[in-house]
Amino acid sequence: MTQDVEMKEQPAPSNSVPSSSPSTLHHLKEIASLIETGAYDREARRILRAIRLTMALRRKLKASVLSSFLSFALTPGSEAFTRLSSYLPKEDENEMEVDTATSTAQPPAKHSLPELEIYCYLLVLIFLIDQKKYDEAKACSSASIARLKNLNRRTLDVLAARLYLYYSLCYELTGTLSEIRSNLLALHRIATLRHDELGQETLLNLLLRNYLHYNLYDQAEKLRSKAPRFEAHSNQQVSHGFLLSLSLNCYPLQFCRYLFYLGKIRTIQLEYTDAKECLLQAARKAPVAALGFRVQCNKWAIIVRLLLGEIPERTVFMQKGMEKALRPYFELTNVSLSLCSRRLTL
Repeated sequence: MTQDVEMKEQPAPSNSVPSSSPSTLHHLKEIASLIETGAYDREARRILRAIRLTMALRRKLKASVLSSFLSFALTPGSEAFTRLSSYLPKEDENEMEVDTATSTAQPPAKHSLPELEIYCYLLVLIFLIDQKKYDEAKACSSASIARLKNLNRRTLDVLAARLYLYYSLCYELTGTLSEIRSNLLALHRIATLRHDELGQETLLNLLLRNYLHYNLYDQAEKLRSKAPRFEAHSNQQVSHGFLLSLSLNCYPLQFCRYLFYLGKIRTIQLEYTDAKECLLQAARKAPVAALGFRVQCNKWAIIVRLLLGEIPERTVFMQKGMEKALRPYFELTNVSLSLCSRRLTL
């Protein structure tokens, strides 16, 4: 992945482990600087780049690194610093020596920006989810959402949308997704009043997923029909938030997820023609890397086409990486084909 921010190497101190590349803490400080610049200049694109760079560092995040970064980005003793530090396990002393060795190069921020504070929530939340500490992740995500409700800054929209995703994920992983439905509805209402288009689109998808998770298709359709819809964005005239989410690949599956959920709703409503169009479009527009998502789209599309009396092409089942997952559907298609042949002979 090409980095959007140049990471300049610094000579390693004599008391640290020799390394030819900057430390994870150094990269996080570079990202924090990028967020600060984006906040002061009101450029959401810089914050988008910060998120993309953070995802590249995701596997390198450690408790010791995060503790050092919190001390750098937040005011020590502040409410946010105390709360986030409580979610992190005690760091290893050896790791602290390596990570804090580079922390002396820059002094901690005197006044934390709201964007930096929310970014710290996001970092800790990602770490807790990766460590499978779902109870702590739920508490952290709830605290971050409570903080977001009191902030109304357009430069926070991108960070907020990402937090909404992880907020829902935490509750889904713990089997308590229904608990946040009313809160998601309230957040969607707030995003609409604040003209936060990216937040509206993200929360609409999360609400549809919430309803469909419990097979509440009628309620999902009622919400979808009344909420601002993705179809309102044409290829030539696209909203600013939606353009950012797609052009910079921050949320490449956003529109595809909406089409997938709409396709499932149309299938249950027996509107197979519309369902087929939505599902095939979702599979076609999805990024190549989103293999699992494309597999699900193809599974539903095959079922819908069979219900329409169509026989999917063999190439559908031979797509790279999908052969094993679609094998049962290939056999089902062969059975349907043989039944059709028998009827014709009769």
